[in-house]
Amino acid sequence: MRVHPITVYWRPGCGFCSSLLRGLERSGLEFDRVDIWQDEDGAAFVRSVARGNETVPTVQVGDVALVNPSTPDVLRTVAEEVPAHLPDGYEPPRPGAMARAVTRLLGG
Repeated sequence: MRVHPITVYWRPGCGFCSSLLRGLERSGLEFDRVDIWQDEDGAAFVRSVARGNETVPTVQVGDVALVNPSTPDVLRTVAEEVPAHLPDGYEPPRPGAMARAVTRLLGG
């Protein structure tokens, strides 16, 4: 049963999963976890959004599914889809020097 609108589908031994889970925990984001090796419905959901593969981590944010996202990708999607669930005090990352230079070059 989902308690939060954000669910991380993962499996034990997955380094990408561990990295994402640590990043999301550091951010203060509240989310549910589903171990796809223990939850067949969770595994089926992942296959349904990952071209039949059990690619993890896969994250569901509201109605949006992200396959192998980074922590910033998840937080950006939470900000767009369910902003009330952002961690207290969350500030989106500021663009780096390269992004600012490209924006200036493109007239933005």
